[in-house]
Amino acid sequence: MNPTAPTASDSLVYPPGFRARRGLNWGFLGLLYTSFYMCRYNLSIANTAISKEFGFSRADMGTIITVALLAYAFGQIINGLLTDRIGGKRAMLIGAGGTITMNILFGAASYCGVLHPELNNVDHPAGQWMVGFNLFHTEIFFRLLMLFVAIRGLDGYMQAYGAPGMIKINTAWFSHRERGRFAGIFGFMINLGRFGIFNLGPALLAGFVFLGMWHVPPLHWRWLFWIPSGICAVVAVGMALTVKQTPEEAGFHGTSAAEAAGTGPEARFKEVLLAIVSNPTVWIVALAYACTGAVRQAIDNWFPRYMQEMFQMDLKSAQFQWLGFLIPFVASAGSLTSGYVSDIVFKGRRAPVAAGLYFLETAFILAAAQFHSANAAVAFLVLISLTANSTHSILGTAAAMDIGGRKNAGFASGIIDSFQYFGGSLAGIVLGRLLDKSLGNYFYFMAPFGVIGGLLMLFMQWRLNVKARQVAASGVGRSGNGETAGKH
Repeated sequence: MNPTAPTASDSLVYPPGFRARRGLNWGFLGLLYTSFYMCRYNLSIANTAISKEFGFSRADMGTIITVALLAYAFGQIINGLLTDRIGGKRAMLIGAGGTITMNILFGAASYCGVLHPELNNVDHPAGQWMVGFNLFHTEIFFRLLMLFVAIRGLDGYMQAYGAPGMIKINTAWFSHRERGRFAGIFGFMINLGRFGIFNLGPALLAGFVFLGMWHVPPLHWRWLFWIPSGICAVVAVGMALTVKQTPEEAGFHGTSAAEAAGTGPEARFKEVLLAIVSNPTVWIVALAYACTGAVRQAIDNWFPRYMQEMFQMDLKSAQFQWLGFLIPFVASAGSLTSGYVSDIVFKGRRAPVAAGLYFLETAFILAAAQFHSANAAVAFLVLISLTANSTHSILGTAAAMDIGGRKNAGFASGIIDSFQYFGGSLAGIVLGRLLDKSLGNYFYFMAPFGVIGGLLMLFMQWRLNVKARQVAASGVGRSGNGETAGKH
């Protein structure tokens, strides 16, 4: 993460047609990952509707969110290692098949809903019938909640094939000095998926006119899971027919896109594991990334419900439409800008940029907690999203690619990205319970994570500076494994 001066190998001279082929490759990979996000953040739009239909509390919905994020976190570790063995393309297709299936099942599970809100209303005939049968009521309620939890948990695991698979492929196509920019583009594709579902979801719930000719009436929330599944299926077919895993597979040999593929035997599992887990930088970045995850998931999974219940904001209102547009828009802008800044201004160093973003994020969060108007909430949600998604891009993608290299990028990204979701899991049941007590707890939940993330990044940069001075004093320019000294 802190390279020395450029060498001859850093020259970014590519053969004719390489950049166009890489763009095509990346386009389909990015679109597939975009569709993964449409299949993930559909729950945030359906959150309130599901609660009303089945009588789930915010903590109940938080349980669904937490289990999905924990499954995703463990899946990142397992699937990151598998990806280094089976290849990024196969991993992404497995993930696509899994999330398509689980989203279809989640929507279909709505038909299993025996419990409805009227069962809790003694003035309703169904509620009167249930008086005296509380044990039966509770058992059905629990089984239904666990069904949603189980399906969403499996979906979380299957989606965890996506990021390691995409990063594995793109590590072979992008040089070290391009990875911050790649991370920015990666962030843009993620936010395109969020923008898609934040606009498609409310339209499906409220009804809309398609192409100015066909009126689509308001649909049940289950369609928020079925339609993104269909989009993902179409893009997965295009990705399967188009993407090449390495420049060599596409006929480009001897490029400077990344580390040499190597001709020696593949490293054993134990060697790969030790190389990654014994690297202190991995754990510093991972812990900081957990802080990113807590804030990012608090925004993405709860902001629609927070605005609905705190300010009675309709999902089809112009104000919410602006919010649904601006959150992914500024997140994309922040991802791109932070990537270019870390590549060009800071010469590939990620830590100084991330530290500044974390502290700026903390300031926005604390300011947001002091205001109590819908307009202020919209403004601060947008600003917090900008900072959280900027650190998400440069730490979770660029840093993982720097640390893992071409052979181990999948596992390195899996380890680091898993911590984003370990941290993010706190924004499920923990935040849900806090919100059940008071919606005013929303922003205060996020504040400590910005401070901790910033301090971790300052510590990492101090550590890298010490190491660089030691290397300079010893007169050694390269480490024994061929990596640039001081680069992590």
